[in-house]
Amino acid sequence: MNMKSFSYNEFKSRDENFIIPKQHGVAVILVMLIVALATTLAVYISQQQSLWQRQVETQFDHTQARRLGIAGIDWARAVLADDAASSTIDYETEMWTLRLPAMPVENGEVIGIIEDRQGLFNLNSVVRNGISSQPDIAKFQRLLTILNLPIELAYALADWIDTDSEVQPGGGAEDGYYLSLPRPYLAANRPLVELGELAHINGFDSQTIARLKPFVSVLPTVGPVNVNFAPAEVLASIAGDLSLSDARMLVLQRRGSPFKDIADFRQRLPRNSIVISDMDISVSSFFFWVTGRATVNNSQVVTQALLQRSQGWPTVIWQSVE
Repeated sequence: MNMKSFSYNEFKSRDENFIIPKQHGVAVILVMLIVALATTLAVYISQQQSLWQRQVETQFDHTQARRLGIAGIDWARAVLADDAASSTIDYETEMWTLRLPAMPVENGEVIGIIEDRQGLFNLNSVVRNGISSQPDIAKFQRLLTILNLPIELAYALADWIDTDSEVQPGGGAEDGYYLSLPRPYLAANRPLVELGELAHINGFDSQTIARLKPFVSVLPTVGPVNVNFAPAEVLASIAGDLSLSDARMLVLQRRGSPFKDIADFRQRLPRNSIVISDMDISVSSFFFWVTGRATVNNSQVVTQALLQRSQGWPTVIWQSVE
């Protein structure tokens, strides 16, 4: 048998011929990985830039909508100031009571409405100068009775607002009750700021608050009720011996012919025996609720504000821009 022999140099030459292709293949794979990594990184950076751009655009739209919402409050203040300059009587068919139609703006729209708050029962009136006011508690109890709600709620409300620690008989609640709850807290001992605070008061559940909402307000000062806006239920609660059916007749009458003054209101009462103080009624309003919605592209902002009009430009008592 003949066997061919190879020298060391021949073996080395053959081995190198095999190694070179293997090294070339590894290099190609490495290049492909680098290219894939670079592509992935480029896509990621592009996506982040796109996301950042959308976030910037959304933030810009939200800022624009917010500015429009605040401008809507100033619009309402201007409308109410103009109304005060032209008339001392406020009633349901005045121009400012009309809902502002959707007004187009660049890439969006603005909608607003002004509502009277002087024609509702002011919940803070049950306490005056830090002391429970029994005449006003009685009025609130009449309203509660008309709405088929427990009259004990009036005492709980008074205890929440008054500055003493004495529990009102017949349903009141002070610190002792609230500290015994699973999540204890103290009575506010101050006037309500907004209607949502009722949820903290004994007896005021969500259904009760929803039932009360169309008939009550939360105002910083106690004043008369505007009989040109008061619902029949509120009229019947502030006027002794005025039945709900008689109050509804007064509401129907004023729609075509609003009350010009207190004397006009008294003249239209069904009976002279109805007891109501001149201090409790008015034909003018000083507090108003403004609601607006501003939309810019996909961003929407809702504004709410309580305005007080005394002289000149109305004051913003409370506002929310969300």
